[in-house]
Formats: sequence, structure tokens, C-alpha cells
Amino acid sequence: MATKVLDITNEHCPMTFVKTKIELSKLQTGDILEVLLEEGEPLDNVPRNAKEQGYNVLSVEHVEGTTHKVTIQK
Repeated sequence: MATKVLDITNEHCPMTFVKTKIELSKLQTGDILEVLLEEGEPLDNVPRNAKEQGYNVLSVEHVEGTTHKVTIQK
């Protein structure tokens, strides 16, 4: 099982989930993607969209300031 980190803290919706989905498509089943993003729309949309697409959202945690980490398993 591999873990990949995707930093989209400088991206805005809808590109946040587009980039997340592209990275998830490159992973093998069971691999983990850690997405670093900002609070607000990205924090609301990325976990919800990932669940809607059938991915397993393992955790959403605060990192520092306005940055959060969403851990998604393919």
C-alpha cells in the first residue's frame, strides 16, 4: 500500500476536486492519498465529493492555520 501527498492549498474550487480525482485515478486500490487543502469550499467539497465517488475518507484533520489534511483511500 502506497501513500501519496497532494498539496492543493493554492487551488480553488472546482479545481480542488478535479486535481484530487486525477491523483486518485493514478493510485492502486487500497492506496492512500493525503490531500492538503484550505478551509472553506475545498474542505467542504473534497471529502464530500470523494465519498460520492465511492472513495473511503479515512480522516479530516487540522494541520495548522487554515490548512487541513484529508486522508482518502482508493
